[in-house]
Amino acid sequence: KDDVAIRHQYEKFGVTEYYRQFGAKYRNPHEEQIKIILKLIVERWHLLSDYRVLDLACGSGECTLALRSLGFTSIDGIDPYTADAYYYRTGQKAQTFTFANIADGCLEDFYDVIICSFALHLVEQSWLPALMIQLKFISNRLIILSPHKRPFISPEWGWILKEEFVENRIHAKLYTTDLTE
Repeated sequence: KDDVAIRHQYEKFGVTEYYRQFGAKYRNPHEEQIKIILKLIVERWHLLSDYRVLDLACGSGECTLALRSLGFTSIDGIDPYTADAYYYRTGQKAQTFTFANIADGCLEDFYDVIICSFALHLVEQSWLPALMIQLKFISNRLIILSPHKRPFISPEWGWILKEEFVENRIHAKLYTTDLTE
C-alpha cells in the first residue's frame, strides 16, 4: 500500500518536488525489509563491520540504522532532500549533494562500500553514466537495493555485476570495479 502511495506522490509532484516538499518527514515504507536484506547482504557478501560505508540517498537513515545494529560504525550519509529526517533519526548530519553534484565529481573520500537503497532507479537515465563513473573513483563496491530490476548499470561505466538476489521483492545487486574481486 505504502509503495503505491509513494508512486502516486511521485506522479503527482515529480520525484524531486516530492522530496523537496516532504523530505524532512520521509520514512521508507520498506524499512523492515531493508533491515532483513542488509543482514543477508552482510553475511552473503562478507561485509566487515569496520568498513567505511557511504549511504547514498540515505533517506531517513534506514540503511545506516540497520548497519549500526550489525556493528558498523563508520557510515556517512548523502541526501539533498532528507538530510533533516536523517539527522533526526540517526543523530548525524548527512551531506546534501545531489546526484548531479556527484556526477560532476564533488566527492573525494574513499569508501569500502557504497549502498544505495531505493533511489538509483529514480535517476534520470541520462545522468547514470556520469554518476556511475564518478562513484567508481570513491569505492570498489556498490550495492544497489531496488524494488525492481532497474537501474541497468553498464560495465562500460566501470562496474561489473558480481552477484544479485531477490528477497521479499527487493532486488539486491553487488557491483565491483574489479573482475578479480
